[in-house]
Amino acid sequence: MALLLLRQMAMADTPFGRTARSIRRFVLEFSLPAPKVVLRPMLWLFLGLRQTYYFVVRIFVCEPIFKAYCHTFGKRVRTGVYIPWVQGTGRLDVGDDVALHGKVSFIFGARYADEPTLTIGSHTQIGHNVMIAIGRAVSIGEHCLISADVSIFDSSGHPSEPEARLRGEPSPLDQVKPVTIERNVWIGRGAMVLPGVTIGENSVVAAHALVTQSVPANSFMLGNPARRVGAV
Repeated sequence: MALLLLRQMAMADTPFGRTARSIRRFVLEFSLPAPKVVLRPMLWLFLGLRQTYYFVVRIFVCEPIFKAYCHTFGKRVRTGVYIPWVQGTGRLDVGDDVALHGKVSFIFGARYADEPTLTIGSHTQIGHNVMIAIGRAVSIGEHCLISADVSIFDSSGHPSEPEARLRGEPSPLDQVKPVTIERNVWIGRGAMVLPGVTIGENSVVAAHALVTQSVPANSFMLGNPARRVGAV
């Protein structure tokens, strides 16, 4: 009934309908004057309160909870204002000055190893919405930059054989292969690193690349599947 009345008001070509539409338009488009002498202090107050809130949440909530997940962690490990999502049970070793930005997910599998292990080297930064799945071992070296939306996993999680998927079986053991990202590697936004890959020291992986094979040191990788297009 209410929707019918609103529809009639929106379409009625009557004085009442036109007046109602004018009032609605005025309300939707209403805006106050914005003198800077008033707005700047409001902005400063807002920014100050926001930074204080984020500082308190980061220092007293997010970082302590993340460190509680870690088996070992170094000095000045930092998170953002989100608690990293850690699923399953495994070993998480984090070096000094590691920074996790935004929402990050670490998923440990229990089917392939007694203690699946994720190692993150010192001075490495991991961007927003990065997902790392660990069946056996994923190792990230020092001074690495892992951009937003990157996925790294040492197992596909499901078998490629259709009947095995229907039975709910996990990936075969021979398809669970450790991933190693060596020192000073930069992985661009949205890239994906598949099982068994080693990315050599100082290499760069372009945004949205699909890394299916190991990468020599000092390589620039581009494409799907990724190929070496030059040296860095």
